Amino acid sequence: MTTRNVRQIGFIACFLLVLLRVSIGWQFLYEGLWKLGTQKTAKPWSAEGYLSNARGPLRDNFRSLVDDPDGLARLDYNHVVRDWENWRDRFVSHYSEVPQLSDKLKLLLDGPAQFTQPLDRLPEGVDLEKFQQKKFKKPDGYVRYNAEEKRLETNLHLLPEERNALLALAKGKSDAVKKWQTAVRKLYDASHALSLKERLQDLLVEDPERVGLVREDESGTTDSNRPGEKQKYEHLLARYEAGLKNVRETFQQEHLDNLWHKILEKKAELVGPVDALTAEFHAAAYKLLEESEESDSAKWSAAARKTGPVPQEHTKIWQINQITMWSLTVLGILLMAGMFSRLSALGAAALLMLFYLPMPPWPGVPEAPGPEHSLFVNKNLIEFIACLALATMPTGRWIGIDALVRRFILRKKTD
Repeated sequence: MTTRNVRQIGFIACFLLVLLRVSIGWQFLYEGLWKLGTQKTAKPWSAEGYLSNARGPLRDNFRSLVDDPDGLARLDYNHVVRDWENWRDRFVSHYSEVPQLSDKLKLLLDGPAQFTQPLDRLPEGVDLEKFQQKKFKKPDGYVRYNAEEKRLETNLHLLPEERNALLALAKGKSDAVKKWQTAVRKLYDASHALSLKERLQDLLVEDPERVGLVREDESGTTDSNRPGEKQKYEHLLARYEAGLKNVRETFQQEHLDNLWHKILEKKAELVGPVDALTAEFHAAAYKLLEESEESDSAKWSAAARKTGPVPQEHTKIWQINQITMWSLTVLGILLMAGMFSRLSALGAAALLMLFYLPMPPWPGVPEAPGPEHSLFVNKNLIEFIACLALATMPTGRWIGIDALVRRFILRKKTD
């Protein structure tokens, strides 16, 4: 009678372990290649959202890897403008073959220095100097007629009452009056459009609903102070951070979960429009390239067209994204090929643990968003344990490049 050694692995078990290694490798490889493929699209993949929403005892460590986890920097006008101008400079440098690109981008951000509308002559009785000296006088602002260029000019964003006042300057139904009225209306329409920076200023500086309202009397003393949505958002963040340090009971955790959902909603409400303006700026900049390419007077070389989108700035989160994407890709190839199988399985386990720790399904830790409900063990931990198991066995020496190296280079018997 023969007894079987329980420590001995049969052929089917070996085959299934190799299949497990290849399956995990395929998942890693596909994830890595997909993430790399998005980097040259309008929405490149980033770990920023995952790290910003990190939970558990290592929350602060993971969130510190993100430059602006709460989006507060994107609610600061000067910070956003610096980011825009920095991207503009990199865009111009990247597409240096395109003529007049810097001037066109400056026009996108700042708008024109003045708005003009052709007009042969002023109607009888129209005196723009008197118009400005009376009701609508503004510092450094003007509405004037350029007789040499035969056009109506202004550097103001005309208001409806200003347009109506200008229209009222000319009486009658003559051709000159009709042309004057048409020119005023077109000038109003042109000046009514705000540049990107002006829209951002209106959003982050001048909107009392968002930034609050502070009034001061003649002596400089604060007369009234009404908090805006930004201040409410900062208050919610402060309450959440304070609550994390004192949470003990289940009802406290539930309260924090509800508070966090409110924070995410408020963040989307405040930061979303700013991100939309940034996306609009980038889209308009790339549209300028298409217009330049189609223009007979502004041809640019085929080499410039093939340079691809502007490379992302090398921030902390960019470095983390690169490490993550290339780690997934390289480890996936190694696992599938059975090359350095134990070492690559150990590296995959380490990477999976880094995916597990930002949102661990532990008691007292807010549950991660999504349909999955876990306690201690989730998909990342299961794969982590599987990779540790693979690291203890020479699966690459059963089927893989490790077996070929052992057989033909080291001249040893394969397993």
